[in-house]
Amino acid sequence: MSQKAVSRRNFIKGVIAGGVAVSSAAYLFRSSPLLSGQAARTGGVERLLALTVNGQTRRVDVAPQETLASTLRYKLGLTGTKLGCDRAECGACTVLVDDVPRYACSVLTHAVRTKRIQTIEGLAAADGTLHPVQQGVVDEQGFQCAFCMSGFIMATVGYLKKHPNPTREELAHGVSGNLCRCQDYDKILTALHRGAELSRGVARG
Repeated sequence: MSQKAVSRRNFIKGVIAGGVAVSSAAYLFRSSPLLSGQAARTGGVERLLALTVNGQTRRVDVAPQETLASTLRYKLGLTGTKLGCDRAECGACTVLVDDVPRYACSVLTHAVRTKRIQTIEGLAAADGTLHPVQQGVVDEQGFQCAFCMSGFIMATVGYLKKHPNPTREELAHGVSGNLCRCQDYDKILTALHRGAELSRGVARG
């Protein structure tokens, strides 16, 4: 092997190693809680946020235009929040923000930094007991591929907080912002309505 080839290889290795080191250092300094002011900001927007997700405070580095769906999935590992259309049309990314169903793909993370966020991962009780709506879906086997399931469940849970005793038709209207690719809406609605019935039983108990 020629000296020229060896030098070129060493040069490339040096550039890669140097780039990794610089990137790592930039991340560490940017994330450090000891830094404040301009060092912790980019374009005047603070990047290191403390989010309340599923009852826990999670600190995360968030870009100014980052959506809540991206933060939840790719920064916090909460992949139950699905990305379908990514344009606020299908509802697969539905989460609760202060108990209100929201499309996470169309909400900027910075806009909910002071609010309570709940995802599908935060519905079950600490002992593993499923939320009544989740149990209703299990009982009725309400979905086929289940890609849209978490969005429907979160939309239902949010709807029931204000309408705890809905008819089947009322519940259908309440989750009408969610779409199913398999289009088995009758079975889905049966499962969600079963969940509503179980929720009333829990409330009475």
